[in-house]
Amino acid sequence: MARLPRLTVAAYPHHVILRGNNRQNIFRDSDDHQRMLRALRDFSAENKVALHAYVLMSNHLHLLLTPETNEGVPRMMQALGRSYVRYFNDRHSRTGTLWEGRYRSSLIEAERYLLACMAYIDLNPVRAGMVAAPGDYPWSSYAHYVGLRSDPLITPHSLFWELGNTPFAREAAYAELVKAGQSLEQREKLTRAVQSGWALGEGRFVADLQTRTTRRVSPGRVGRPSAASKLVAPENSDSGAPD
Repeated sequence: MARLPRLTVAAYPHHVILRGNNRQNIFRDSDDHQRMLRALRDFSAENKVALHAYVLMSNHLHLLLTPETNEGVPRMMQALGRSYVRYFNDRHSRTGTLWEGRYRSSLIEAERYLLACMAYIDLNPVRAGMVAAPGDYPWSSYAHYVGLRSDPLITPHSLFWELGNTPFAREAAYAELVKAGQSLEQREKLTRAVQSGWALGEGRFVADLQTRTTRRVSPGRVGRPSAASKLVAPENSDSGAPD
């Protein structure tokens, strides 16, 4: 059966994962992390993609993006992947592939899942046992949102601005949201969606989204379920790759 094209629609938030091949490390030191951040800055701006949240783990990365055009995310990710692998292979005297195939992504209903997805991303290092608290991890957007530093990569989504009337109020509210954590059900929904490539949202959202693209946005309801619809995806909690 032919593989479906990626689901990508302008003005909707996209949760993206890019993994190292065979779970190999894609960052070996701080220079590698800094190079990826520069590449994210350059290619997101070039392709008119707003970057709302990110985390750079040892063997994968998560991004939360909203593109201005339907082509923005795929073009950004293609340029990012090619540029970084050239740099990484040259710097570390290696050859061959770095990535585990194509990046994975899902569209999410902002009102229900955007802030939850941000917390999901920022809690990745904690779930992996790399740090005790998200503020202890230097390679994520968490510090920006709680006022520990200003990150020029970040474009806050409008829903973040609604958390409070002042910067302090928004920072405190987001810190509390992350501190509260997430239920297993919520984590599994976010993980399943990004692994399968289907949209994540309620019925009305999914139906409206389907009118904006010819690509199917949810698994079929008739007949046997597809392999994609059966993906549940809590993954191994090895260093840098809990989900």
